[in-house]
Amino acid sequence: MQLIFMGPPGAGKGTQAEIFRERHGIPHISTGDILRQAVREGTEVGRLAQAYMQRGDLVPDGVMHEVVRTRLSEPDCQRGFILDGYPRTLAQADALDQMLGEWRRSLDAVVFFESREEVLLKRLTGRRVCPTCGAIYHVDFKPPRVPGRCDLDGTELVQRRDDAPETVLHRLQVFRQWTAPLVDYYRQRGLFLTVNAEGPVADVYAEIREFVQSRAGRGY
Repeated sequence: MQLIFMGPPGAGKGTQAEIFRERHGIPHISTGDILRQAVREGTEVGRLAQAYMQRGDLVPDGVMHEVVRTRLSEPDCQRGFILDGYPRTLAQADALDQMLGEWRRSLDAVVFFESREEVLLKRLTGRRVCPTCGAIYHVDFKPPRVPGRCDLDGTELVQRRDDAPETVLHRLQVFRQWTAPLVDYYRQRGLFLTVNAEGPVADVYAEIREFVQSRAGRGY
């Protein structure tokens, strides 16, 4: 099962990817999480990516390609993967195709998560993160037991700079500009499914699973 989950920031890609990871045993590869970890660790990739991420801009294609190639080369990806956050440009999609072709592998499905802008804004601007352990909360949908404090270690929660309202609006604009062309790219290949990301989580999962099962031809 080799999948791409595509959609604007805050559409729920990560939630569904984690469900698939738990139920089907394939890794959820969030390039955003990988980059944020690299920033925290001060790696070369982290230093390159940090300024772009803080502005809400796309990290350069070459950096992203190497991040993804390295991650997909790890043993746990041999049975499949869910890419979340990559590809985001046509150049990245071409690079992914070439990479998978080298390994004689191919995509099973590309799922696009559709949601209204006002819903995305509420989801993203209300998100809070523990800077120590990385746990994620939401002021409305998943509040911590003690307001403003992480349930796991008591650290004061923060709002990521890329979740600030002005940055979120810019991220959505960047998404529409650069990622929207990928819809036609994958739709023409018969790989594409659009889901209403505002629907119940269980219903969204069932719709994706049915589509993937029909595409992959195996009992997922």
